[in-house]
Amino acid sequence: MTTDSRVAPLRVMLVEDHPLVRAAIRQTLTVPGIQVIAEASSAEQAMDVVRGKTPDVMLVDLDLPGMSGVQLVRELAPRMPDCKIVMLTGSMRTEDVVAAIRNGAAGYLTKDMAPDALVRSLLGLRDGDLPMPRKLAAQLMKQLLKPIGSAHAGGLSEREEEVLRLVADGLTDREIGTALGISPRTVGRHVGSILDKLGVRNRAEAARRYYQGL
Repeated sequence: MTTDSRVAPLRVMLVEDHPLVRAAIRQTLTVPGIQVIAEASSAEQAMDVVRGKTPDVMLVDLDLPGMSGVQLVRELAPRMPDCKIVMLTGSMRTEDVVAAIRNGAAGYLTKDMAPDALVRSLLGLRDGDLPMPRKLAAQLMKQLLKPIGSAHAGGLSEREEEVLRLVADGLTDREIGTALGISPRTVGRHVGSILDKLGVRNRAEAARRYYQGL
């Protein structure tokens, strides 16, 4: 872990909607080698606040009001290649971890970790460490190495498989339509067909089936 006092502090931005939690994280990160340079209480606010800022790390909660943390990662990761976006959340669901990493997150940490472990995880980013508990890293590797999305296994067409992949990544019908060059209404019809074929009740269950390999 880099501890040389001559190295510039790690510049961190916090994106967390609960003020008390945000204050606790800020206090935890008030240590040599780390500087909290900005804060936001929503993804939308974060996109405004980060303009003109140059954070090295952005700590993002998963469940934010309005746009989700995963959606924020998807928006900002391509625009900020020098900033490592790390999720800091209470969720240990495998599908949340996979969605975050697939959309560009550089790590995934949980809020039940010890304060000093959070500090070590962030400072370790400079040495190329992956900020993620071993248990979650093992789950992630298991999912990423598993053959996912067989159209034949789920009885889905190739187009439905494409739509399901984007549903699993948390995109809305409008966003999926833009990505695939089709109308939101057509996306809705595909989603309905996917739910019927997979025998699930909603998009969340469909996403779970996707990450389980159908």
